[in-house]
Amino acid sequence: MDSIFIKIINREVPATIVYEDELVVAFLDASPVHPGHTLVVPKEPFVNMFDGDPETLAHMVKVAQRLAQALQVVVKADGINLHMNNGAAAGQEVFHAHMHVVPRYEGDKSYQKPRKQSYDDTGVDAQALGAQLSAQLAGTE
Repeated sequence: MDSIFIKIINREVPATIVYEDELVVAFLDASPVHPGHTLVVPKEPFVNMFDGDPETLAHMVKVAQRLAQALQVVVKADGINLHMNNGAAAGQEVFHAHMHVVPRYEGDKSYQKPRKQSYDDTGVDAQALGAQLSAQLAGTE
């Protein structure tokens, strides 16, 4: 896998790196939603959460938590969004897993709230769907 993130990890292209350890590197997004918008990227590449190592994914969240706490102090963020786009349909553009840590401010309108609906409106039986998900999870332990 050769992505822009590999080039950043290998210091082949410049980036403002704010944190690094044996598993991840975190750097400021080149096109931030707000200043301080940071990406947490695994050094050992995987495409997204579907094929990622669970321990590395958990470590990414731990690092994101520390970054979120730092952003609250440094950029006086009112809140933080953590998000990870998994697959093209979810908005993933770089196919090397990464988690966004985005500072937010009251009234900034940076993201639209998701449209919500009831299960009655979808035509899907929530109980049946829940049973299917539970069975799938039981089979993957």
